[in-house]
Amino acid sequence: MARVTLQGVRKIYTEGAQQVAVDRVDLDVGDGEFVVLVGPSGCGKSTTLRMIAGLESISDGTISIGDRVVNDIPPKARDIAMVFQNYALYPHMTVRDNLGFALRLRDMPAAEIDQRVKTAAATLGLDDYLDRKPRALSGGQRQRVALGRAIVRQPQVFLFDEPLSNLDAQMRVSMRREIARLHQELKVTMIYVTHDQVEAMTLGDRIVVMNKGHVMQIDTPLNLYEKPQNRFVAGFIGNPAMNFINGKIEGAESSARFVADGGDWNINLPTTLVERVKGAQGKPITLGIRPEDVSVVAPEDIAQAVITARLDLVESLGNETFIYARAGSHDLTARVGLPQPLPPLGSNISLGLKLERAHFFDAASGERIG
Repeated sequence: MARVTLQGVRKIYTEGAQQVAVDRVDLDVGDGEFVVLVGPSGCGKSTTLRMIAGLESISDGTISIGDRVVNDIPPKARDIAMVFQNYALYPHMTVRDNLGFALRLRDMPAAEIDQRVKTAAATLGLDDYLDRKPRALSGGQRQRVALGRAIVRQPQVFLFDEPLSNLDAQMRVSMRREIARLHQELKVTMIYVTHDQVEAMTLGDRIVVMNKGHVMQIDTPLNLYEKPQNRFVAGFIGNPAMNFINGKIEGAESSARFVADGGDWNINLPTTLVERVKGAQGKPITLGIRPEDVSVVAPEDIAQAVITARLDLVESLGNETFIYARAGSHDLTARVGLPQPLPPLGSNISLGLKLERAHFFDAASGERIG
């Protein structure tokens, strides 16, 4: 096991117009920690992983694995194992041969190779498939072979590049549990790249949220959800996404209210929020509130901030219901746990906002206020 440290790491592509793919990333992955890099396509997460692996050169900064700076060390000498999205299995080899191939290249004794292969196969439930070739396996079984090929090497660091992207939804859940269990058993450093926030939230000890080559926030899953540092993180983490309403704060401290753009509606702010947005009066800001903090209430409900909205769509999923509505020119999503009677689509409903759970962001910079 080993610590992985990135200091000021940059990747600049100079073919044609210069493009900064990764810009000054600082990251310290602890020994035995599971860290997930997450973000939209093109944010630089896979490029960062490939630089750690040595598959991409770095333009600036340093990468250390354990006590070694590995900037100029080739991939095979970095003592890492990488699991790819496309499995990368040898189609003409059996599962047994695929698992042991890297060990044979190292001229490891046959008895030790056999022992490591059997141990990995037992760990991943592949004992009955050792003599099959990849074409005779399901997608999930092939991914387990790819995992096993990494395990037998007993590396200091495991790197995963979107390993579950080719699997169906049910198999993804199963493989997430498998990877989490492996981390608990092996207690080895793991760095995992995905665009799927569910994978990130369920697997990572810490999550690195990236966008356009920059690190937006590094934190635990719960802190990312509860205390996003900016609008991008708030909108990316959480499903359905956080509701955002642009507007401004008006009124004195004792009567401060949030006025939505267009003057469609306004809500009084409780005193607990006024201090958080102090100094933002009259400036363009964005109110963010998660769907689970929006509910359908009676118009006279005084326990919450209530606004009137038009009911546009209802999605019932059995254990929960998503309600989509429009308040003036602003779309809002509510997430309720139990089915409840609702008027016909197009009717007006009253939505209650739990403002003590709301977030406020600077409209220009996107940074969180308070």
